[in-house]
Parts: sequence; structure tokens; C-alpha cells
Amino acid sequence: MDPRVRDHAETLVDWSARIEPGDDVIVDVDEGAHELAVAVVEALGERGANVEVTYGSDELSRAYLKGREDADEPFETDPAHSLALFEAADAYLRLGGGRNTMATADVDPETRREHARSRTGIREARMDTDWVSTVHPTRSLAQQAGMSIEAYREFVYGAVLRDWEALADEMDRLKRLLDAGSEVRIRIGREDRPATEDRPATEDRPTTEERPATDLTVGIENRTAVNSAASVAYDSHNLPSGEVFTAPATVAGEIHFDVPMTIDGRRVRDVHLEVADGEVVDFAAATNEDALASILETDAGARRFGELGIGMNRGIDRFTDSILFDEKMAGTVHLALGRAYDACLPDGESGNDSAVHVDLIADVTTDASIAIDGEVIQRNGTFRWEDGFEA
Repeated sequence: MDPRVRDHAETLVDWSARIEPGDDVIVDVDEGAHELAVAVVEALGERGANVEVTYGSDELSRAYLKGREDADEPFETDPAHSLALFEAADAYLRLGGGRNTMATADVDPETRREHARSRTGIREARMDTDWVSTVHPTRSLAQQAGMSIEAYREFVYGAVLRDWEALADEMDRLKRLLDAGSEVRIRIGREDRPATEDRPATEDRPTTEERPATDLTVGIENRTAVNSAASVAYDSHNLPSGEVFTAPATVAGEIHFDVPMTIDGRRVRDVHLEVADGEVVDFAAATNEDALASILETDAGARRFGELGIGMNRGIDRFTDSILFDEKMAGTVHLALGRAYDACLPDGESGNDSAVHVDLIADVTTDASIAIDGEVIQRNGTFRWEDGFEA
């Protein structure tokens, strides 16, 4: 076993999930994550945790949902046996890494939406645990990223095996600015943007491209930003992480998301949203626009935003068509359609509610600025406390 697999497992168990003796832990293992699962359950055993292993597979999900397409019976709401498992758990560890990243691409969108809506209580119970999601580097993920498996392993471990305490200290600077602020303005100009050494051209990202302008204003008053340092101790639930995020109170303007994303097994590119009174009033995408439309039609909350996040992990140095990595990349900003996280909201206030939480990402390394209450805190991907910042 590559020693980095054990390092990954120990980071997940100790830093991220903060597992204690006697904790009841669900380990949900994707079909390609067996090796990481072996290291994780060994670490959990050494720490005296109680382990229940489940098997999660996109191919199994496809088979089940395709089978339900012809069924006359509706989905049962929050089946008791599934709900009880999560209600009894202290922690939930999701180990991703499937064989086919497009396995669910041909599932009927309405079947998918009905299934998501039927499991709202289960989803809430899972999110009430100390849950953490990570991935094991697999050939399918490497292929999706356009990389060899050897290069992809180096990429994954470079993003996961970080000095998380040091990064948490840096990200706290941005958290304090957001906590004290009332309004964030994101502006991205229109120009041809050449590829650079650390942003290589790919099939999805040509050497030059003309980018529609972005000018979006996000109200954040009375919100609390999360220093997402890959640990439940920071209200952070992804490994790797490396972002600071908050919940929008208001949103207005337009934004162009130029980073390609796979949504429900379909590649969506160049998403442009127009927003008024916090709601998406017009949208377009260069490819698979109907996949985006399906998300927006899920429920009333799917047309509103649950998250504004700013990436700060410089160990992630390229886009890989994986939200787990891409949204954390330094020099990006993302907004999520759908559900808001309670950690960002004042006590007693419920944020945007939805059965979905779908992140969309914009590159802000060229002709771009992020301002809080009129003061630019990042320009062209460089924060004001970093060398090279241009006021």
C-alpha cells in the first residue's frame, strides 16, 4: 500500500472527523475506494470506534433509479431503516472513487428529483453527524481530470496532505473580513485570457476565450463565514478543503461560471445566470443546458443561492471536473444553488431550503476583483495580504 493512503486515512480520522473512542461511525465506501477503506477502518479500530460499513456506488444508484422509472409506487419518504442508521451515528465518512463518473447520466431527471425529495429527512440526519467526504484517486477520476493515474495520485495527495493548521490560520483572515462585512461584489471583465503555466489549456478551457462579464452583488450581513479547514472542528466537511464560505442573504446581478462541471452525470459548460431579488430569473449554458434546467426545477429553493465560497487551497493547481477539488482551488469563487448551511446563519434563522446543493465555479485569476463593502480584498486571484497584490 502506498504510504500516502495511510496518511490520507489518518488525516481523515484524526484531523477531519475528530473520531473518539466509542464513536459510532458509518463508513460509506465507493466501489473504487477499497484500499482507502482498508486504511480508514484500521485507523478507526485503533482508536476504539464502532464501525458500520456501507457500499455506495453510482452504478448501483443508476440500477435502482432505472428500476423505479417503471414502478407504479412513489418513493417512500425517509424509509425508517435508512433514517435510523444515520440518526444513531456519531460520524459519517464518505469515501468516493467510482468506476464511471457518468454512470447516472441516463437516469430520468424527474425520477432523480423525486428520489432526492423523498430523502430530505435522511439527508438532514446525515448532516447532523460529524460527516466528512473525501475521495480515493481512481482511474475514472484521473480520466475525468484528463490526467494519468500516476499524475492524478500526486495531485490528490498534494491537495489532501496539507499543513491544515497553517492554512486555517490564513483562511481566518478572510473569515474575519466576511464576518464584519455587509456586501460582497464580484466583478470579472471581458477579455481574451491566455493559458498560463499553472492554468494549462485543456479541451474544455481553450488557450484564449472571450468571457461574458460578471457583476454580482451578494448581501452577507448577519451571516457567519466558515473557515473550511477540512475538519468538523471548523464546521468543515470535505477533505480536501481550503475555502471560506458563507450563506447569501441577498443576491443581484449576473455571473458567468466558466469552469466546466459534471451535474448528474452530464458535462455542463459556460453557465450564465441573471439574478434578481435573490432568484435566478434567466439562465443559459453552452452545453447540456437542460441538466441545469432540471436542477432549477427541483423545488422553490433551487432557484436561490445557499452558498458563496472563495477558494484558498494552493495545493489544487488545476481544474479536474470534481467539485470536491475545483471549488477549493485558489483563484476561484463559487456559488451554490439550493440548500444553505446552518453554520452560516444566525440562531433561529432558517436559510434557503432545497433538496439540492449544486456548486458553480468561476475563475477569478484574470481581470477580476472581489470587494467587501467597497474595498477590494482580492484582485486577479491574489489577496491583499499576499505578495503581488495590486490595489
